[in-house]
Amino acid sequence: MNVHLSWLRMASHLSCMLLLTGLTACGGGGSGGSLLDDRTGNFNNNSAWEPGVFKPASDFKNRCDAPRSGTDPYTGNSYPDRTGNTLAENNWLRSWSNETYLWYDEIIDTDPAEFDEPTLYFQLLKTYALTPSGAPKDQFHFTYDTAEWNALSGSGVSAGYGVTWAIISALPPREIRVAYTEPNTPATAEGIDLARGALVLEINGVDAVNDNTEAGVNTLNDGLFPSDTGENITLVVQDIGADEPRTVTLTSTTITSTPVQNVRTLESESGETVGYLLFNDHIATSEDLLIEAIDELSSAGATQLVLDLRYNGGGLLAIASQLAYMVAGDVATSEQVFYNISFNDKHPDRDPVTGQTLTPIPFYKQTLGFSTATGQPLPSLNLQRVYILTGSGTCSASEAIINGLRGVGVEVIQMGTSTCGKPYGFYPTDNCGTTYFTVQFKGDNAQGFGEYSDGFTPGSNPADAASLPGCSVADDYLHALGDPAEARLAAALAYHETGECPGANTAGLQKSAPKPAEGYVHKPEALRNIILLPPDSQ
Repeated sequence: MNVHLSWLRMASHLSCMLLLTGLTACGGGGSGGSLLDDRTGNFNNNSAWEPGVFKPASDFKNRCDAPRSGTDPYTGNSYPDRTGNTLAENNWLRSWSNETYLWYDEIIDTDPAEFDEPTLYFQLLKTYALTPSGAPKDQFHFTYDTAEWNALSGSGVSAGYGVTWAIISALPPREIRVAYTEPNTPATAEGIDLARGALVLEINGVDAVNDNTEAGVNTLNDGLFPSDTGENITLVVQDIGADEPRTVTLTSTTITSTPVQNVRTLESESGETVGYLLFNDHIATSEDLLIEAIDELSSAGATQLVLDLRYNGGGLLAIASQLAYMVAGDVATSEQVFYNISFNDKHPDRDPVTGQTLTPIPFYKQTLGFSTATGQPLPSLNLQRVYILTGSGTCSASEAIINGLRGVGVEVIQMGTSTCGKPYGFYPTDNCGTTYFTVQFKGDNAQGFGEYSDGFTPGSNPADAASLPGCSVADDYLHALGDPAEARLAAALAYHETGECPGANTAGLQKSAPKPAEGYVHKPEALRNIILLPPDSQ
């Protein structure tokens, strides 16, 4: 799924945006045909669309136009696919959405036979309502190839160079910079050494700042976001502090994300030991890395923590619960709710996916077996206050950390800009080789608060329950993440000493705009969510 390929294209050719993301294509005459029954091979009764009438999703589950065969390498189980067709897949989507979508009664019921591709039909099975600020209520409705999703969610594996780009300005004159890199990847190889803040001037011979031709924009997108391994990109970049640009060539390979980086301690002006860690993705491999980080900070005597979530779009909710416990410790979290989950009004008492009685998600104080042995006690810092660095890419499971800690009385001080606003989540659900993500639940903290659909915002506003103490600080690409001079970290350190926000520091964000904007830091859509694992993967 190459949703990222359209980002620069969307900015340059706004009229094409819906087409590029597949939201306007409607198929034509549809797939028609009959469903197939295991016994007769001719299951055709009552398959015609009746508006407002829904057969059970289980009637259509795994009835595939192109059934997979063999064993799923992720689960070790045989694929459940049976012979079917596109209409069967669409009917499953329609019934499944009606059963589990959080806002099922806001879906416009549309004939599934009119769509030739299930992924296009799926795009219609959502609400188009808006939040109080005017943003779409559901911004998180998407699909992934199942094999790609399994690799990404399990260990952060994807094709790339090991660099995450910040598209600060997508329209000419563009500003494209390195947001951060992954260790031991092409981006950080000897002689390449791309670092945060490096400005991209050319991509494969195309002027990355000024070219606005369709061919040029295509080259920029294809270069920045490879769809497979073995793809080459030649960049002309201007490094921070360098007098002249330089040329580097990268070859895409399989990249494994390192979700926890830059763990370190700093000394405050008052002599306290302040811990810092950058946490980028709530994926399975982060469990042991977070434990190591908290152990390291605890051993170093950290009495304060700056948790950098500015690029963390979310992921596994259980990981968020574990980290929140490791921040707050036993006293604050004992027998407390981290995330009180609720589904649509068809399911007031039971989880519609697992069938289990709904129970709140606690603060997990033990390992859960994601990347460590199960049942081991987690370390903790036992803090009553935490400084969290945020941006527009701070989303879902990261916001759950903020909300969960606030729910048990831990003071959260926010440095950065408003978070994305996603108090919702889902079970990724495979059908016929595509994994579908539809909003299925929402969550409240121990105090019953969960309405932050427009995000958490720094700068205490008593009229806004999602407003936190802290400072509005733009991202600073002129300094490394974890550098005490980096604007957001510097603001946290200053606030800790004085209780006040320092003077505005927006250097390095934009070359010319009078009021800097944060821009867009590309992350895969599947890493911008609250995710519960399906029952067969636990």
